[in-house]
Amino acid sequence: MSLEAVRAELRQAHRDSDIRVFDESSATVSEAAHAIGTEPARIAKTIAIADESVAEGEPPRALLVVLAGDARLASGAVKRRFGFKPHMLPPDDVEPLTGHRIGGVCPFANPASATVWLDESLRRFDVVWPACGSANSAIGLTLPDLEVLSGAAGWVDVGKDWRDGSEERA
Repeated sequence: MSLEAVRAELRQAHRDSDIRVFDESSATVSEAAHAIGTEPARIAKTIAIADESVAEGEPPRALLVVLAGDARLASGAVKRRFGFKPHMLPPDDVEPLTGHRIGGVCPFANPASATVWLDESLRRFDVVWPACGSANSAIGLTLPDLEVLSGAAGWVDVGKDWRDGSEERA
């Protein structure tokens, strides 16, 4: 169902025909890279964390951070940027708060309460490959297209382990 929601959303931008659906799983970075035939770093993985800035009594929300496949979320950088330590969404909350099941979480067709952020680790690439709402789909997008189609709130620098040398963030 989630793939169809993404397909419907991307149809508005005439990009639905660019979605690739695989016979094999693309739920992990390595599986997606293999299915697409690209390097793992070009997989735009979406990490769903609980938005702990929600006021007491408000419904829970998700922050969706899209990182390069070779990056990991830097807890300290998330805390500095958003004001709280990141906690992954509990499995039972993933689909209700993102619109997608685990393995297909992506920056498209999300509930209005979910906020998408793009990480600086993606800027190294001309084309990246986010999932499209299922554990066997993806779409190749330029960064400007990803930014527009995802409705991203902006760019953040909360990834680690992708830089070379001493500029690594904690």
